[in-house]
Amino acid sequence: MRALFFGRHDSGYSRNLLAERLFARLGWEVCHYRPPASRMGWLTAFSAGLPKPDLVWVGAFRQPDIPSAAFWAARRGAPLVADPLISAYQKETGERRKWPETARPALRSLTREQGLLSLADVVAADTRAHADYFHTVLKVPEEKLRVLHVGAPENLFFPMPMPPPGPPWEVLFFGSFIGLQGPEVIADAARLLADAPVRVTFLGDGPLLEAAQERARGLSSVAFEPVVPFSLLPERVAKAHVLLGVFGATPKADLVIPNKVYQALALGRPVITRTARGYEGTLAGDPAIGWVPPADPAALAGKIRDFTAEGAALAKRGARGRELFQRFFNENILAGELEGILNLALRR
Repeated sequence: MRALFFGRHDSGYSRNLLAERLFARLGWEVCHYRPPASRMGWLTAFSAGLPKPDLVWVGAFRQPDIPSAAFWAARRGAPLVADPLISAYQKETGERRKWPETARPALRSLTREQGLLSLADVVAADTRAHADYFHTVLKVPEEKLRVLHVGAPENLFFPMPMPPPGPPWEVLFFGSFIGLQGPEVIADAARLLADAPVRVTFLGDGPLLEAAQERARGLSSVAFEPVVPFSLLPERVAKAHVLLGVFGATPKADLVIPNKVYQALALGRPVITRTARGYEGTLAGDPAIGWVPPADPAALAGKIRDFTAEGAALAKRGARGRELFQRFFNENILAGELEGILNLALRR
């Protein structure tokens, strides 16, 4: 069986990278077509001499590629699966606050995204909560929705030895510094921890980096490090005692399980993150994870104090997190989720 990944997606992004690994695990051949432009992708695809696929896949964040992919797939007799990962409408209204939800441009964006997703035979969502959003807001029929959790590539993220216990305890956040992640919340918590034997490290870059730096100004216990290549990320973050998830109060933050939480669990590292509906049915409420309310620096600082007070027992907490990863998100389980998506698409 052959799948064509159609569109201008980032093949190195974790979601797309793991999806391709899962296809291979199921015995599928994967080929790629990246059109020079999304809107005319159907036309250039016809002249590209592509092999006939059994299924066409549009990867994360690439709703603009769906019309060309759907048009081309239909004329090749292949079903189309869209894996949007996020809603563009929600990003514009709930994350970037570009428009109020009832503003005319927002409603146009909503109608457009509803139309784009209607072209797919199956739509993949990363959590049950996100699937519910796709159904209720974006009007994707329930029979076309399936969940494929994000997970973490196990060739990169696997258990690594904990660093030696003892102060200073390194608590590390890595990310793209967007509102969903709440880096400013972490910086405020770091200020509350100025008297603790804790070193808070921020790794990465993004829109809110300067805001986090400003809030942490003058704190000798806070460090900022530049982006590292994805292939080197596991080794770096595994040197920390505790990893941080996300803490923003945005609508999307309530629907997802972030990459960094999957990756922390896969590495066997204790992780602290905000409560969210996205965890329902899997990790919700498990005591191995440090749950805090969104946008609450005091709660985050308190949880960091609690974790670091455990001393050498932190390693047991990390091991329990790894057990959770194996129970819910290992690649065999995710391959089963993908297989269900592929079977549904082929039937449709």
